[in-house]
Amino acid sequence: MDYKELGRRIAARRRELGLKQADVNEAAGLSDKYLSNIERATSVLSVEVLMKLCDALDTTPDQLLLGAAKKDAHTDLKKLMISKADNMTSEQLKLLLSLMDWIIAQRLS
Repeated sequence: MDYKELGRRIAARRRELGLKQADVNEAAGLSDKYLSNIERATSVLSVEVLMKLCDALDTTPDQLLLGAAKKDAHTDLKKLMISKADNMTSEQLKLLLSLMDWIIAQRLS
C-alpha cells in the first residue's frame, strides 16, 4: 500500500469538492489533525476510516486506493431500480421480489 499516493488522492478529491480538511474531519467524525496526517502519510488509516472518508468525499474505495473508480455497467440500472422501489408499498415490493426470483430462475442471458 502506497500511503503517500493514497494521501495525495484523498487531498485531490477533497480539493476537487472545494472542502477544507476541517469540513472532511467533521463529516467523517475524525479528530482535528487526523486527515492532515493521512494526507501527508504520517498516519495509517483503518478500513473503517477509509469508508468514512469515502462517504465524506462522495467517492469509492477504488477511487482512493487505485486511482480509478471501478466501472460497473449495471450501476445506473441498479440505481434506477432502487429509486423506483423506494416509492413502492410493501405489497408491491413483495411482488417485485417474487418477479425477480422468477427471472433469476429462468437463467436468462
